[in-house]
Amino acid sequence: MNGIAKAFVGARIHDGQTLYDNHALVVDRDGALTTCPRDSLPQDCPTEHLQGGIITPGFVDLQVNGGGGVMFNDHQTVDALNTIAEAHATTGAIALLPTLITDTPERTSAAIDAVEQFIAQKVRGIIGIHLEGPHLSVARKGAHDPNLIRVMTDEDMSLLLDAADRLANVMVTVAPESTSCAQIKELSNAGIVVSLGHTNADYATCMHAFDAGARCVTHLFNAMSQIGNREPGLVGATLSRDDVYAGLIADGIHVHPAAIRIALAASKNSDGVFLVSDAMATAGSDIKQFSLNDRDVFRKDHRLTLEDGTLAGADLDLPRAISVMIAQAGESEEQAVRRATSAPTSLLRDPGALGQLKHAEGLAIYSRDNFATSKRLKLLNGI
Repeated sequence: MNGIAKAFVGARIHDGQTLYDNHALVVDRDGALTTCPRDSLPQDCPTEHLQGGIITPGFVDLQVNGGGGVMFNDHQTVDALNTIAEAHATTGAIALLPTLITDTPERTSAAIDAVEQFIAQKVRGIIGIHLEGPHLSVARKGAHDPNLIRVMTDEDMSLLLDAADRLANVMVTVAPESTSCAQIKELSNAGIVVSLGHTNADYATCMHAFDAGARCVTHLFNAMSQIGNREPGLVGATLSRDDVYAGLIADGIHVHPAAIRIALAASKNSDGVFLVSDAMATAGSDIKQFSLNDRDVFRKDHRLTLEDGTLAGADLDLPRAISVMIAQAGESEEQAVRRATSAPTSLLRDPGALGQLKHAEGLAIYSRDNFATSKRLKLLNGI
């Protein structure tokens, strides 16, 4: 430790894995973070007393469609990405995969270019890209434009493989109806996180896709084949694997809390279930309406819907998702915070130090009622 700059006491500390009581967060003069028992601090140590709550690593969100009034599908630019990242930073999410939902090849290419340019500027907040579609199933399209859904071609494969060469973290959501196991294997071998979603595929087909290299499932329960007594579907296939991760929209709307509890109890990889916001332009904004592929989306009572009532993303941030997991799904604070910090980073090709308390790059202070977040470690200003 390069000399103590300041120690923070008076809050519990979550290091991404474990929740500690009666500990201090110690910051050295280079910004490195460590924890130690509170009674082990030197008597002359500069100390700041916090009023309860939990100090956690900054949150990691692998499914973010927009924020700050901006949709990534509408604006594939560095400025748009900065607006989205800044909006989510105010909620404690310091690392995002901006998500482009089903769109044209031209916009997909532009999205990849914009993310590469953003990262090249060494601006924090964006760590790669998530392409949710267009290689999905029309039968489980959700809010995706059915006219843009299509089978993956050789040109699509080339674009994705090129993205994997240019970006540290690339995630793609595909359906077996539009993507072959050979394609899934090639994408996975290139370091791309292949996630199954928006699919009506049966259990056996999904298991073959996992065997081919798919490692994740996009928004568990939503827009996918469900568990039935004779056909377990994608939900059943996911819960039966110990090598598959799953994103979860824990807003109390997309998935009933009882279903969350059942899934976590049944899953062979319960620790691999991570929280996503699936946030739209409304995140960090007061707007009540926005456009998605030229269709109006309306915001009311924490719901985002198309005119016909179809859910269109979520009006959610990760602090509220954590609160739902604790208050409604019955999870411990330790496990719920883990699902927004170390759990999603375990899926990434290049997680860096995300999801851990290692360096002063972003923290959040959690209380049982809400999160008071610290953007870019304003909490540690002056050290």
